[in-house]
Amino acid sequence: MGHEVIGVPEALAPAYYTSRTTGWRRDVWALLHPPYTAWHLSYVLIGASLAPTLNAVRLIATVLAFFLAVGIAAHALDGLRGRPLRTGLPAGVLWTAAVVGLLGAVVLGIAGVTVLGPWLLPFIALGVFFVFAYNLELLRGQVHGDFWFALSWGAFPVLTAYFAQTGRLSIAALAAAVAGYALSYAQRMLSTPARLLRRRSRSVTGALTLSDGSQIALDQPTLLRPLERALAATSWGVVALSLGLVASRLFL
Repeated sequence: MGHEVIGVPEALAPAYYTSRTTGWRRDVWALLHPPYTAWHLSYVLIGASLAPTLNAVRLIATVLAFFLAVGIAAHALDGLRGRPLRTGLPAGVLWTAAVVGLLGAVVLGIAGVTVLGPWLLPFIALGVFFVFAYNLELLRGQVHGDFWFALSWGAFPVLTAYFAQTGRLSIAALAAAVAGYALSYAQRMLSTPARLLRRRSRSVTGALTLSDGSQIALDQPTLLRPLERALAATSWGVVALSLGLVASRLFL
């Protein structure tokens, strides 16, 4: 008699918005993290929309700076550490993207200093610090955790965008920054177990026993579904909210 071969479950894609295929197009799409990049850029729109007068040129410049710093530079650096998205782009390409993206963001920030004054410089310095310290896990990883994620990618964009519009901060901006922090913290609480299931788990076995004695089988899809549907829904919900706020200021 032959031996029964138990199949190994096929590995899942490293993120719900990517595929298991290979190629530079897929790698670039994965590294951009489109839903999450759009989510965090939405905090820029929310912060700017709180200003008494919304300056469209400053808003565009701030969104572009954060896209270069977070969407490109931060994600390129993150892709260098262990290749979590299983990308094949050379390290040199990722370093070039990180440096060019961050330099572009800094140049836009320096241009803003000529308009807003030197008080914008601490925001530029903090942005550079967050990109390197968080994504490269500098300082022994002390700046790579739930608190710092929510602060740097949630609260910070709100405050920076408001300051870029007004040259000051306000209670309204601080309250919105707290909301950005809370939403980003919730994102982290959902995405951490989702990444564990997708990228580091070979299989899941178990059952949930209900009060009536019936059982629900637990597997990867069952556990992943609510986490990733919540992440996807919240990401596009925050984007829609931010666009609505900006539209209410520009088109009324």
